[in-house]
Amino acid sequence: MSDALSDDENQDESQEDVMTPAELIARLEEAWLNEKFSPELLENKSEVVECVMEQLTHMEANLQRVKKGDTKASVHRMEIDRIRFVLSSYLRSRLQKIEKFFPHVLEREQSRGEGDPSLLSPEEFAFAKEQQTVAFAVTFPLSVTLNHMHFHVIPVPEPCLDSFVFLRVKEAQENILVEPETDDQREYVVDLEEGSQHLMRYRTIAPLVSSGAVQLI
Repeated sequence: MSDALSDDENQDESQEDVMTPAELIARLEEAWLNEKFSPELLENKSEVVECVMEQLTHMEANLQRVKKGDTKASVHRMEIDRIRFVLSSYLRSRLQKIEKFFPHVLEREQSRGEGDPSLLSPEEFAFAKEQQTVAFAVTFPLSVTLNHMHFHVIPVPEPCLDSFVFLRVKEAQENILVEPETDDQREYVVDLEEGSQHLMRYRTIAPLVSSGAVQLI
């Protein structure tokens, strides 16, 4: 009896994991906007990317079966091009951050706890290591020379987590601690109502972006 219940539960879970094409594209657009407006590199959404690429393959195949001159063809082509643009922009935004902040990104990746989601896809990790190798080959001789001349090497850039971002609340949140902008101000808490929009410091709501409770816009 218990085995039968387990099978039923597994089937229910698998059904819940199945997304419609519209839901899949919505997930991609959400990941794209979050990555675009976040100052730091977010958790990779490689599963979404792979599913979208498969969906694009199916859409291209379906488009080939549409009769020439059919108005549906132009509509489908526009939708395919739109999805490709979003996908390309998402991946490009991530690569630009990895290239700019690769020491910070690799440090976060190596220090993450066991069981925590990976920040980088395997391809992105290889790209980050490649950037590290190239940077070391260029900066090591320079750093040795500067040390002999008693100059300090320019610090490695890191993402500015104190920058402000626009967000829309997807899930109501209570008692969000807001950090003061100056030493003269006190910390205070705010409630975020579902559907409301705010301009807040990224550091304050970074965990809510990761959990999907808020959407950067």
